[in-house]
Amino acid sequence: MEKRQQPINDYIVIKANEDGVNVIGLTRGSDTRFHHSEKLDKGEVLIAQFTEHTSAIKIRGNAKVLTQFGEVNSESKK
Repeated sequence: MEKRQQPINDYIVIKANEDGVNVIGLTRGSDTRFHHSEKLDKGEVLIAQFTEHTSAIKIRGNAKVLTQFGEVNSESKK
């Protein structure tokens, strides 16, 4: 029987303001590793959820990020 991840009720919304925004999920545990990545084009939206395996999300590129704490803009260079 497959064990399902228990979600943590923390979501973020990422809206790309340019083509090629990278969103990278990082693992939880003794070693931090990349475990998932997405590339968004301008106008695309990704809704991401933190889980028992995802402890951080890295965003590279120009994007609007909405969280329970407010709005943040990512303006990093690619």
